[in-house]
Amino acid sequence: MPDMRARLSDIARHAGVSEATVSRVLNDRPGVSPRTRQAVLTALDVLGYERPARLRKRSAGLVGLVVPELENPIFPMFAQIAEGALAQHGYTPVLCTQTPGGVTEDEYVEMLLERNVSGIVFVSGLHADTTSDRSRYQRLVERRLPIVLVNGYAEGIEAPFISNDEHLAGQLAVGHLAALGHRRIGFTSGPLRYLPVQRRLAGYRAAMQTLPAAEVGDLEELVELSLFGVEGGQAAAERLLDKGVTAIVCGSDLMALGAIWAVRRRGLSVPEDVSVVGHDDSQLIAFTDPPLTTIRQPVAAMAIAAVRALIDEIAGQAAPHTEYMFRPELVVRGSTAAPRTAWAGPRPRQATA
Repeated sequence: MPDMRARLSDIARHAGVSEATVSRVLNDRPGVSPRTRQAVLTALDVLGYERPARLRKRSAGLVGLVVPELENPIFPMFAQIAEGALAQHGYTPVLCTQTPGGVTEDEYVEMLLERNVSGIVFVSGLHADTTSDRSRYQRLVERRLPIVLVNGYAEGIEAPFISNDEHLAGQLAVGHLAALGHRRIGFTSGPLRYLPVQRRLAGYRAAMQTLPAAEVGDLEELVELSLFGVEGGQAAAERLLDKGVTAIVCGSDLMALGAIWAVRRRGLSVPEDVSVVGHDDSQLIAFTDPPLTTIRQPVAAMAIAAVRALIDEIAGQAAPHTEYMFRPELVVRGSTAAPRTAWAGPRPRQATA
C-alpha cells in the first residue's frame, strides 16, 4: 500500500492540480471550485482509491432495472447507461435479468417491493407482450410506485412509456433495400405477440406496398417469424431463401448474424447474392464480416429519458403519462448492396456436412 504522499502525488498528477488542492478536497475544505473538486474525485475513483467517508454520497434510494436477458448486447448497453444516469442522481440501481426457467418478472417485482425500491424501469418486459395481463403494472401504479416502461405500450396504464419507432424502423430498412434495387425483400423477427414486432412488421408492409406488386409477388410469403437470436434468424432465413429473396430484414442484429450464416451455408455470399439488414446496432456489429447494415435504436437517449422520467415521478413532478417515441437511424455498412440478378426462382440448397 503506497503512503499518503505517493497517493496525493498520483491523484494530483491525474487530476492536473497541486497536492495542496488534492488535500483540500480530501479533507472537504472550502476554496476549491466545483469543477476542480469533481476532477479530484474522478481521479480518486479512476485510480482505485477509496473515497473518505465524508465524501461518499448517500444513496437516495434503490431503483429496479428489469431487463429480459443479457445475451442480446442491446440490453446490457441499456442497463449500463441507465445505471450511470441513476448513479448521477444518487440512486442505487438493482439490475434484474431474466433467463429461461429462472426468476420471472413478477418474482423480481416482489423482491424489489420487499426492498422498498423508489421506482422500477421495465425494459421490453411483459408490457410488450400483447397476450400478457397488463393489470400487474396498474397495480403498481395504484400502490403509487413510480414506474417507466420501455419498448412496449399498454393503453390505460398511468405511466411514462419510452419507445423506439418500430414502424419507421421497418420502413427505413425496406426503403434502403428498395433504393438499391431489391424487390423480393424478406422479413423476419420474433414472435408476433410482441408489440414492437407488430409495429415493425406494419412498417415493413407499408413500405413494401409502395413497390410494384408484380415484382414483389405474394407479400405474405416473404414474412417468416421465428425466435429472437442467432438460431431463430438462421431458421427463418433458410425458409426465406427457399422463396428466392434477394434481401432480408431482421428483427435484431443477432438474427441478422444467423441469416448471414444461412446464406453462406448455401454457398452464397453477403451482400453479393443476398443483402441483410439487422436491427439495434449493438456493440461490435460494425466489426462483423461483413460489417452489418442495421437500424440503430437510440439506446443512450432512450435510457437517459427513462431515468429522467422516473426521477420526475419519484419527485412528484409526474411526466406526462404517454408514449415518447424515439427515431431510429439507418446505418449503412457492408452487408447490403444492389442485387446481382433479378429473382430467378428459389435459392438452391448446398449440401453440408
